[in-house]
Amino acid sequence: MSTKRDYYETLGISKNANEVEIKKAYRRLAVKHHPDKTKGDKHSEEKFKEISEAYEVLSDSSKRQRYDQFGHAGVNGGPGGMGGFDFGGGGQAGSFNDLFGD
Repeated sequence: MSTKRDYYETLGISKNANEVEIKKAYRRLAVKHHPDKTKGDKHSEEKFKEISEAYEVLSDSSKRQRYDQFGHAGVNGGPGGMGGFDFGGGGQAGSFNDLFGD
């Protein structure tokens, strides 16, 4: 069984980071590890998924609150959790161009 890293550690931010800091950290790391940029690098692909999962939770105030209170069990299908993540192109982990959409 693999243990997940702390989402704040994954993005390299403090627990009191605001939305702007979270987004900035995500974009910096996502550009570096995005599969379109690192074609064939499995380590970067896994890192990108980890970064995207952390961002999806920390950028949503209700998910972040559950994560802060219950850890990974609060957001990953544990008691009161929200289920898994979809990295299929919809949502937060979309294409390389989505990183600079706004």
